[in-house]
Amino acid sequence: MVRLLGYFFGMACVLFLVAAAGIAIYLANVAKDLPDYAVLNSYAPPVTTRVHAGNGALMAEYAKEKRLFLPIQAIPDRVKAAFLSAEDKNFYNHPGVDLTGLGRAILVNLQNFGSGRRPVGASTITQQVAKNFLLSSDQTIDRKIKEAILSFRIEQAYSKDKILELYLNEIFFGLNSYGIAGAALTYFNKSVTELTVAEAAYLASLPKGPANYHPFRHPEAALERRNWVIDRMVENGYVSQSDGDEAKKQPLGVTARTTGPSLFASDYFAEAVRRQLIDQYGEKVLYEGGLSVRTSLDPQLQLAARKALQDGLVTYDERRGFHGPIKQIDASGDWGKALADVPALSDVPEWRLAVVLAVSDSNVDIGLQPAKDGSGKVATERQRGTIDAKNMQWAFRSADSTRKSTKSPVGAVAPGDVVYVEKLGDDASTSYRLRQPPKVQGGLVAMDPKTGRVLAMVGGFSYSQSEFNRATQAMRQPGSSFKPFVYAAAMDNGYTPASVIMDAPIEIVSGGQVWKPENYGGEVGGPSTLRSGIEHSRNLMTVRLANDLGMNIVAEYAERFGIYDHMLPVLSMSLGAGDTTVLRMVSAYSVIANGGKQIKPTLIDRIQDRYGKTIFKHEERLCEGCNAGDWQNQEEPNVVDNRETVLDPMTAYQITSMMQGVIQRGTAAGKVDLGGRDVAGKTGTTNDEKDAWFVGFTPDLVAGLYMGFDTPAPLGRGGTGGVLSAPIFNEFMQAAVKDMPESKFVIPSGMNLIPIDRKTGMAAVDGDPNTIIEAFKPGTGPADSFSVIGMDSTMAPEEILKTSPQANQAVQTGTPGLF
Repeated sequence: MVRLLGYFFGMACVLFLVAAAGIAIYLANVAKDLPDYAVLNSYAPPVTTRVHAGNGALMAEYAKEKRLFLPIQAIPDRVKAAFLSAEDKNFYNHPGVDLTGLGRAILVNLQNFGSGRRPVGASTITQQVAKNFLLSSDQTIDRKIKEAILSFRIEQAYSKDKILELYLNEIFFGLNSYGIAGAALTYFNKSVTELTVAEAAYLASLPKGPANYHPFRHPEAALERRNWVIDRMVENGYVSQSDGDEAKKQPLGVTARTTGPSLFASDYFAEAVRRQLIDQYGEKVLYEGGLSVRTSLDPQLQLAARKALQDGLVTYDERRGFHGPIKQIDASGDWGKALADVPALSDVPEWRLAVVLAVSDSNVDIGLQPAKDGSGKVATERQRGTIDAKNMQWAFRSADSTRKSTKSPVGAVAPGDVVYVEKLGDDASTSYRLRQPPKVQGGLVAMDPKTGRVLAMVGGFSYSQSEFNRATQAMRQPGSSFKPFVYAAAMDNGYTPASVIMDAPIEIVSGGQVWKPENYGGEVGGPSTLRSGIEHSRNLMTVRLANDLGMNIVAEYAERFGIYDHMLPVLSMSLGAGDTTVLRMVSAYSVIANGGKQIKPTLIDRIQDRYGKTIFKHEERLCEGCNAGDWQNQEEPNVVDNRETVLDPMTAYQITSMMQGVIQRGTAAGKVDLGGRDVAGKTGTTNDEKDAWFVGFTPDLVAGLYMGFDTPAPLGRGGTGGVLSAPIFNEFMQAAVKDMPESKFVIPSGMNLIPIDRKTGMAAVDGDPNTIIEAFKPGTGPADSFSVIGMDSTMAPEEILKTSPQANQAVQTGTPGLF
């Protein structure tokens, strides 16, 4: 018996050694292809890029995986406790594999064998890190063995806190959110530090199966799993029984932010920033690099710009009548679901979609679009309202030639028509005004002229209606708003504001073609000063001036100011016949406003990488001494402005003064009033009134806009920059400068201010009612004799005497000059 037992013992030892050798060989074979866990030390996951407004408000996020990396020190203990309780309660005690949990899982799987149930896992947090970072998700023995080996090695190389940090920042939570910080924002619109016990427990329940515990599709399962996690937190001593019971009474409270943050009215600006970031760094860096972008956007100015442009577009559109309903639906039964499915303008919350229920001569009964919850379920409540006839009178006129105009709501709308409405009065009011999205569009930009920082940008009536940015992408003719640069080139080359140019018909023959430009309205004024030419936007004078100056010079100035990259030096371009953008025009006017310094327009102030290192900064001016450690009676530091001067500061002031005259006496007279503040600007109207422009500025702010149809078409009689665009500029600027300190345009040192006759350009006679103070550069002044630039055979001298009282007066006083 002893020998038999010895024999069996020997056989067992041999078998054990063989098995051990086999296992060793197997493990060695599995381990030789293991990935290098040292890569965890340089973990750099795809992280969300966040874009902020100038005041720090979060404007937009861009990511393929919504993730914000948080160091373990920034994650509250209650959040860590929730995940430890849900996933690995012995995390801080086991060496990487929890043998107790593994044994328990084996027993459960043996019991479930043959039942078709998915095998229960016993993966620790360390094992999940090994799988998520280094291995596949294959359900195989080989992968589990590799996972265990890597877990032991990871535990030897990294601290528990580091492993937990990797886990909490990597795991997927559903709704395209990754990492605990991203999940807190996505599910609760909160930072991690603001999460309650119940919220932390729900997030901790998601890694096991986000789809199984979806807050809207499977709310009961989600609530049950969350409460299970809370019970485990109580059992493990992380939460008291009373706090746990209170947490379990709370609803899920998920307010899913599936579309990301959005600063109201900033969509066009944010999209322009996104495009710039892609151009500068590429899509991979934008969507995975975790950039922190501080933009130049001023949210208050952006709101003012949006309102001003929308008001102008709507006013123009309503004057031309009603386009008809958005859609027709059946309003005889429960109209709520059909109306809820009609897409609304999400970025125009002041307006709501409504369906016409009944129409009479005095009013229209409407049903308002019901809301949808996160799962797409339509609310059961049906709200109603009324549109009085007086609040839709503009719609009695039809903008559609196939429809007839009417004198009451009957005929304008019909039951089943889906229309936009805007509430009148307080929240309790049921009175509404009829609205319609305008077909006319436009773009507006506001800029700091000293730095080039774009403070506001509106690319159209609604980003939801059209994502095309008319402030940066629309190439439009600036028309007469280009003229100041022709006159600036002239005054940089020997002309003065008092120089006299012929305002009379002219013919330009080129290549057998005859071009006959005309003034708006067709009138001519005879000999007139450059100031008069700017103030009254005289085309004929501008063409003569450009011809006398030379279009090569005009083209060089236009390119220097950044209006065009390459301007064709032909005379029609002097009237703004080339295509450019609102942003370029506002940038060019900023050079005039800041006294001639070149600027680089920018939407971005600073960009930091995921580690906080600044990789881009717009401000290039130098400031020696600005970062002094302490004050030792040194002089206050000065910012050294090393930017190139592209326009004589004296010329800049002369053009500014002339454009002040545009507002005081010219084409924008009575349209712009900033309460006595210094303001200058220029109107612009293109051929056939297809585009209406206004660009203007105070000493501290430049703004410009155009209005026109996306497919250029006439705006109609009176569709000029002075009539349509100047009021929009005025509305915006009144709101923008309201809280700004008042400042004046600075007269450069050395300029001579001389009273002249604003009609003849010569020195004024005492008591002359036509006297105006004009700015002259040193060595220049009013002409001693009456001379006219650009007089040719088009108008004989005797004709000039008939049409020009000032010329006739010059002859009578013995100072005929040219005559």
